[in-house]
Amino acid sequence: MTDTMERVQISSLVPEGYRKVIALDGYVGTAVEEPLGDLIKLRASQINGCTFCVDMHSVDLQGRGFPLRKVFAVAAWRESPWFDERERIALELTEAVTLIHEGGVGDDLYERAVAEFGETGFANLVLAIGTINIWNRIAIPTRMRPPAL
Repeated sequence: MTDTMERVQISSLVPEGYRKVIALDGYVGTAVEEPLGDLIKLRASQINGCTFCVDMHSVDLQGRGFPLRKVFAVAAWRESPWFDERERIALELTEAVTLIHEGGVGDDLYERAVAEFGETGFANLVLAIGTINIWNRIAIPTRMRPPAL
């Protein structure tokens, strides 16, 4: 991409709508435990190609003491030995919801997710995944950029 200037600031142009997204983000931040929430945010942002959010959630994980090698391995979580079953189900669900056009959440994944997280936990994960996808869809078209290295 040759033009890296941010286009518009949605927070300034439509502050009420932006505050609603922040409120939803605040809810899911309390409903989904860490580091699972940031793993979800990182994986969805990787899939969507959101540089701003990949940077933010990688840094957040690292700041929480999450092993750096495991942060790097999120992109290849299926092949990595470092993710437990709970994380694997959340990451698989993240991919299924983010890539909903590829078939969505099949019965097997749904049943495993509900068995691991319960119905309320599943619902909160879906909201968390939807929320990061909203953030990605705000950051990418407005060309939000992470801070300089």
